[in-house]
Amino acid sequence: MHKFSNAPGSSDTLQLSPALRADMESKNIDIALSLHVLQELNKSLAAGKKNPGIRSLPALHDKRIVHLANNGLAGADPLLFVEYGEAAARLARFGLQLPEELGEKHTIGTKGCTAFSRRQLLAIGEALLPFAAYGVLNGGSATSYADEKKNQGFSPVTFEVVQDQFERLAPLCRGLPKGSAPAFVNPDGSPGPSFLELKMRHRLLAARAFFDSTSTDKFNESSCCRKHDRYVEIQSTNKRALDENFLPLYQMTSHATHEVLAADYRRAEKSDYIRPLAASLNMEPSRWESGIQPLICAYTHSSEGEPRRIFDRAFGGENSSLPLPGGHGQCFKVLKEVFSQLRNRGIRYACLGNVDNLGYTIDPVELAVIALTGSPAGFEFSRRSALDLKGGVLAEDENGRWTVADIGPAISFEELLVLEKQGGTSLFNCATGIFDLDYLVPRIDEIAIKLPLRTSDQDKDSGKYSQVEQVAWEVMGLLPDFTVFSVEKRQRFLAAKHLIDTILTSGLGLSDPRMPASIGKTASDLNQGLAQLLGTVYGLKLCGGRWLPEELV
Repeated sequence: MHKFSNAPGSSDTLQLSPALRADMESKNIDIALSLHVLQELNKSLAAGKKNPGIRSLPALHDKRIVHLANNGLAGADPLLFVEYGEAAARLARFGLQLPEELGEKHTIGTKGCTAFSRRQLLAIGEALLPFAAYGVLNGGSATSYADEKKNQGFSPVTFEVVQDQFERLAPLCRGLPKGSAPAFVNPDGSPGPSFLELKMRHRLLAARAFFDSTSTDKFNESSCCRKHDRYVEIQSTNKRALDENFLPLYQMTSHATHEVLAADYRRAEKSDYIRPLAASLNMEPSRWESGIQPLICAYTHSSEGEPRRIFDRAFGGENSSLPLPGGHGQCFKVLKEVFSQLRNRGIRYACLGNVDNLGYTIDPVELAVIALTGSPAGFEFSRRSALDLKGGVLAEDENGRWTVADIGPAISFEELLVLEKQGGTSLFNCATGIFDLDYLVPRIDEIAIKLPLRTSDQDKDSGKYSQVEQVAWEVMGLLPDFTVFSVEKRQRFLAAKHLIDTILTSGLGLSDPRMPASIGKTASDLNQGLAQLLGTVYGLKLCGGRWLPEELV
């Protein structure tokens, strides 16, 4: 067994039994980090520290929110207002210039602000793509994703409706990184490609679109932005190296998933979704810059009292620990070197999102907004739906600052419902962000230290325990300001916190009369969004009940 020793004049130390230590080592748990986190957790509990108070939810019509959800692709209406000289100077740093149609005479208001439409922002953002990187947060194995208790807890009636599909798909997911799991289920019931395959395919399609558009002289001086040095550099390099220069891929993995993911990438290279497209572009499709997240252990459930201890009864065993990642917020420490290297290679903007969100693709409009305003970061939010139970919401703290409050660790679901009744619909964090590396890299150590630890009780197949993690998107509370993008959920936020989310988004069980009406409506909307995404940004066609690569149909 293990116990705390409180020797006078010394810090708390934890004596681990040889059996428990050996178990932790066999599961690649970072013992020193786990004990440090445990010590910090107990200090915080003893001091009675509480989560920061949330006083309200920001109004949806707040002028600080950039509304992309209701602005069509044609985008003739103004989306953004920026002082002309400032916008021109910021683009000039990339060797770009504003479209001629946005001359200084086209200003609005006494402050001399220029109005930018979606169409104009799209053109500017596409010219900025060579300065962007595309990254995913893989984290650890998906302990919650295919956990039967967690999936049942969402809605027992809904689980009963789709239980057959759950039992068929769960074996394909358990014990694997979530990114390796099927991203959707085809209409004929067969599993689709993995989340990561689709991410890799999106990046290849974006590369194809960029080089096709530049070859038609889209960025000449008479239209949008002149060709810039970085594009010329890419154009002149050997095409085998294009993947290093255009939308480089990066990821956070863990010691439990890194080798599994590496093997998955090798298999994906031969996939019909990847191989023909990569060959046509002569690009290497699966080179990922990686940061490996250390694993910590689970701790005892709050019902066992304080001080907390290491949870040592995983799955009912004795001296059996449970390895867990310490939350996606560790990315600022784990990916520090990756971000620094990308910046040194001329990358200015790092797009980052959860691997399970099919709506997380690179949006050039958002890139343009960040570049033109000089914002240090931007984050997507959509109106919270009946399926959005795990994640964060945009909130205003006691000091009047905007932040993201994670449901459970930072704000209870009951508290959120009260605030929603007071202020209307809440904006749910889509777990995607764009970071200006010129701002982030010099401050990344400070951010990694200041990002708070959050504790939440869990009741899963492995037992009742508490999990300690850092939430990546709470970085918003540490920034001097940031841009909020209001987006359409079914276009930008098709996330799968649990396997039942994937099943419902795929449209399974929606015709069953037992399906709760509110859940069925949300799932139907998401299923329509899935079809739109697969047929557009992922370049697939529905053929014989399956979504197949358009180049092979």
